[in-house]
Amino acid sequence: MNLVFRLLRVLILGLVGPKIDPLGRSIVSFRVWPNDLDINIHMNNGRYLTIMDLGRLDLILRSGFGRIMLKRRWSAVLGSVTIRYRRPLTPFQRYDIVTRILGWDEKWVFIEQQFVVDGQACAIAYSKAIVIDGSRALPMTEMLAAIGYPFPSPPLPDGIRSWLDAERDLTAAPHAAVERPTIH
Repeated sequence: MNLVFRLLRVLILGLVGPKIDPLGRSIVSFRVWPNDLDINIHMNNGRYLTIMDLGRLDLILRSGFGRIMLKRRWSAVLGSVTIRYRRPLTPFQRYDIVTRILGWDEKWVFIEQQFVVDGQACAIAYSKAIVIDGSRALPMTEMLAAIGYPFPSPPLPDGIRSWLDAERDLTAAPHAAVERPTIH
């Protein structure tokens, strides 16, 4: 199934399907199609990231964020992703993408996504995203107030904290261009 059809399906179900709490789980089912495969005949690692976009879109739509974002012309922008592949997804295999918000800080919302087959996680990913209004990053408190969600963030898992520490190391790394070796 082409990605456009998957996107349309998520949009339609997100608009007319059952609503979920902002901290609830979004579950969307898909199947691995031949155009999802890489040369090893399992789902391409890049396709996981694309499917994760669809899972986040479903969560945005069904939790009430979508209507507010559209009305106020806000956009969600992904800042970073880390993913752990555990088992391959094979041709025509059915799987669920399970998406949930883990928590937030002043700037970022932290999201967990799992690719699940028969109750087993085949891949697990963490993402962080911001919501922007034009070129201004919205504080999470402003965004949550817009949907009437007054509660504080749940405590972030230790895995998120470790990931953020690793990101700080990458940010602090020098940004020098790599020199090409000279051949004599």
